[in-house]
Amino acid sequence: MKLARAIHFDDSDRNVFHSPARTGEWCISGGFEFSNWTESDLTGKARQAFTNGWLGVETFGRVSFVAVTQIEPSEKEALTAALAQHFVDLYGAPSIETARGVAEDELRHMGELCEDQPPNTLLTVTRELTDAGVHESFRMIEAQDAGLEQFAIHGSLDDEPHQH
Repeated sequence: MKLARAIHFDDSDRNVFHSPARTGEWCISGGFEFSNWTESDLTGKARQAFTNGWLGVETFGRVSFVAVTQIEPSEKEALTAALAQHFVDLYGAPSIETARGVAEDELRHMGELCEDQPPNTLLTVTRELTDAGVHESFRMIEAQDAGLEQFAIHGSLDDEPHQH
């Protein structure tokens, strides 16, 4: 399975988000955070998080760009548990068991966005408020178009060197 990790090209996320995600942490869309927002909520750094921020599932900070990469089942399980706990702690879900299904859905959605993308593809998100609620759209940027090779986190479970 593939998911995406936070990536930074400069320090701008530290300036535009109240709480920036950590480089390399796993991310999801996180649009659920804005489900009850109105135009009056969209000011300053909160507006930036709403408009263009992915949600880190470790710090629960926001990031502008994520890069597609493989995730191991054990890592995905840890993310599911952390996200379910977040739903209990921050959103008042009645139990971890109840929140787990929603956490799995969020991670499945992110996996679907990433599954057909080559490793290191950059993803961006754009949100807008509509009469029907929050509308999200996603953009994929191929690694060679972004000059990502100098920034990407490469990992391997084997001892074979990566060939470029």
